[in-house]
Amino acid sequence: MLASRLQVLLPIALFCSLLAAQDIGRVRAIAPPATPLPSEAASADISKFSFIVYGDTRGRQDGIALQYEHSMVVDGILAQARRLQTTQFPVRFVLQSGDAVLAGDKPEQWNVSFVPIIDRLTKTANVPYFLVPGNHDVGTSITMDAPARQPGLRNFMDAMAALMPPDGSPRRLTGYPVYAVGYGNTFVLGLDSNLIGDQTQFAWAKAQLEGLDRARYKHVIVFCHQTVFSSGPHGGATAEPQTLEMRNRYMPLFRANHVEVVFSGHEHFFEHWVERYTDASGPHRMDLVVSGGGGAPIYYYRGDPDTRDYIRANGASQVRLEQLVRPGRDPGSNPYHFLVVKVDGDRLDVEAIGVDWGVGYQPYRTNTTSVRP
Repeated sequence: MLASRLQVLLPIALFCSLLAAQDIGRVRAIAPPATPLPSEAASADISKFSFIVYGDTRGRQDGIALQYEHSMVVDGILAQARRLQTTQFPVRFVLQSGDAVLAGDKPEQWNVSFVPIIDRLTKTANVPYFLVPGNHDVGTSITMDAPARQPGLRNFMDAMAALMPPDGSPRRLTGYPVYAVGYGNTFVLGLDSNLIGDQTQFAWAKAQLEGLDRARYKHVIVFCHQTVFSSGPHGGATAEPQTLEMRNRYMPLFRANHVEVVFSGHEHFFEHWVERYTDASGPHRMDLVVSGGGGAPIYYYRGDPDTRDYIRANGASQVRLEQLVRPGRDPGSNPYHFLVVKVDGDRLDVEAIGVDWGVGYQPYRTNTTSVRP
């Protein structure tokens, strides 16, 4: 009897080991919109449109069910897209600053919980969707070739396969989830801030910014996951390594190339800083906007960041910081939300739109502010 049972169990064990060794599934690519973003040359004369910004959509039931809170945010985005479609400011693309899912190395989390929601944006609103990786998507490794990073990176690349510029194109860093898009008078640079110390990425970003036709591109936008300054659990008095690299390495690059706005997430609330500085061409302003209210568990104010070393290190540029919006001190005052960014020639306005209990959200004592009046 024992021998008979072993004969049955051994084939089962062998089958299970073979199954475990096989590829358990690939992430399905997000469906591209029927009308893709036109080429940079074809859109050169456009100076009036809108785009959407949000981030941090990972949900409590990733891999089991659709992201419920993220779905509410997308409902709001679709409503705004419908509202703006017949105006001078139709929505032309969506930027998402990362942490799409809780564990990016698990294909089922993308396929079950995230990709079907984004398909609604690309199919129903017919808009391109641009995502950069967060730490939950690709892990916390700080080098591109780290083994622990590869499963999440593969899943990210699979999800975005039909939406990112292809490898080898002028606006893509080959092999990296790093790319740029130009539309109308606006240039958008997407970075992997998990790899913020990576020299290859830095050199590529520098070349992209320094090579721009600034007579055409009035607005230069960066979006990434980790923040430059924030008042939540990832900011406050103790800055993460990626934050310090953003401050010490990338902010001087952004100032040198007059980047207008840096959109980020990582903190699950809304926060808005302004950096004012002066160079040979005169005074300038760069807005640092945190929008992480896309569906992940809401954070709240934990304390202001320590900016003294940063101010001292950038004294030659006469850097000054202002906090226009501070997050609320409890989760209930920081709603799920997204941003509508309206481009109107040289003007750029940001509108924060809360969903669910956050309908009527007014972080500026209204819900709109001018980044470039």
